[in-house]
Amino acid sequence: MNATVDKIKKQIADNPVIMYMKGTPEAPECGYSKAACEALASVGIQFTYVNVLAAPFIRERLPSVSNWPTFPQLFVAGELVGGSDIVVDMVEQGTLKPMVDKVSEGVS
Repeated sequence: MNATVDKIKKQIADNPVIMYMKGTPEAPECGYSKAACEALASVGIQFTYVNVLAAPFIRERLPSVSNWPTFPQLFVAGELVGGSDIVVDMVEQGTLKPMVDKVSEGVS
């Protein structure tokens, strides 16, 4: 298998909550990444991130791994949750935080 695909799968497996985004949480480089970061921060969700602008090989390959064409992409417990609109909607509906809390209970 492709080394980049292996790396992506390992990142997703090793991090209970990971977001592939444009930029960083402190300096998002697109409006969708900014909206997702703000939504997660508003409910205190901590996450690992990968700046796909600094990792073009991941940016190229991730959509074929996740079957999701755009960024950001949020994964919780190894599963794709979705992009910015889904993250924002789930935070507003109160469904994302319990999902993340359940996953984080086993993490020290």
